[in-house]
Amino acid sequence: MNSVEMKEGILMAMNSLLSNKFRSGLTILGVLIGVWSVIAMTSLIRGLDNAVQSSITDLGSNIIFVDKFPPNTDWDELTDEERNRKDITVFEADAISEACPSVSAVSPENHYYPPGGNTVKYQGKKANRPMLIGVVPDYLKVRSSTVESGRFFTKFDNDNRMMLCLIGSDVKEALFPGDDPIDKQIRINNERFTIIGTFTKIKSLFGDNDNNNVYIPLDTYRKLYPWDSALTLAVSATSMPLVEQAKEEITVALRKARKVAYNKDNNFAVFGQENLREMVGNITKYIYIAMIVISSVGLMVGGVGVMNIMLVSVTERTREIGVRKAIGARRNNILWQFLIEAMTLSGTGGVLGIGVGLLTALLIGMLTPLPFGVSGLYVFLGFIVAVSVGLIAGIYPAYRAAKVDPIESLRYE
Repeated sequence: MNSVEMKEGILMAMNSLLSNKFRSGLTILGVLIGVWSVIAMTSLIRGLDNAVQSSITDLGSNIIFVDKFPPNTDWDELTDEERNRKDITVFEADAISEACPSVSAVSPENHYYPPGGNTVKYQGKKANRPMLIGVVPDYLKVRSSTVESGRFFTKFDNDNRMMLCLIGSDVKEALFPGDDPIDKQIRINNERFTIIGTFTKIKSLFGDNDNNNVYIPLDTYRKLYPWDSALTLAVSATSMPLVEQAKEEITVALRKARKVAYNKDNNFAVFGQENLREMVGNITKYIYIAMIVISSVGLMVGGVGVMNIMLVSVTERTREIGVRKAIGARRNNILWQFLIEAMTLSGTGGVLGIGVGLLTALLIGMLTPLPFGVSGLYVFLGFIVAVSVGLIAGIYPAYRAAKVDPIESLRYE
């Protein structure tokens, strides 16, 4: 097949498209949906991955978490022994600080969110049920949070259980729109606190809004809520290459501190950013499955549509095929003519699907916190798959056209 025949086949396909707009539109719709789903879903996955990686980085550099259970725990599957685990306390935080040379700082944290949320008020204004968090001065060494104005807690503030607090940007906007909150007194669950600082606004994902937090000294928290003793420890390794070594040191220190027998599993969890990435990976896995199902159904419908329209085209053009054979066209020429028409049909659906997919990806980036992300590889693969669908679906109609008897076809009306 030469370039002239290819050009002729493409022009015939385009003429067929334009002369039968409705029929052709229904035919390429399936291919369009299949390619669109690939572009849109991969954009969603890439945007989700980029946003999560950014959010995980915002948690803090070289950060490691220590808690009673890992983040992906199925609470219904816990054994009685696991349910009776001792809480993580300041005792464990001190054990890590003393026995782990690869650890630069430890930040015990306690989070309080009663049924109905916390009440935070100032002169008739009310914050939107913020999270109350008790922290120590080393919090800033572990986390990547930045104090925008004022100052953070000192050891003196914590040891003396001072009624001081820092607020997130959302709390500041709710209580002090256009005003300076430093040294103002607010009521937190009917307790009076003085604001000594505010945090810089940070991007949030999945509704986990760290801007809507209020921070108080940990010992003040323990004085107000003595029944809530369970802590989460945020630990910072001295450097990124030492994160795994720090995890091993933490595990050894906690097994010793919590008196775990040598033949028993850990009664605590030590995890880092890779666990959070694994959780996101589980989410994207199901998105990929949905993408494969939707695109497969769309492409299958598109393939059936292309085959049907090509069979109809073969029937309608039987006399034309006979004339072409009578003047010297070979079977191979007829075969390629109809294959090119089929691939042009599906390729047109693929191009339209790519365009709609890119528009969808742009809308995702504009309307959600997820950044715009489209892979050029998937755009290319989407087009190749669309054309391949036409090639496969067009084989049988092209074969039927190629074997038409020229004598019989010339008699066809």
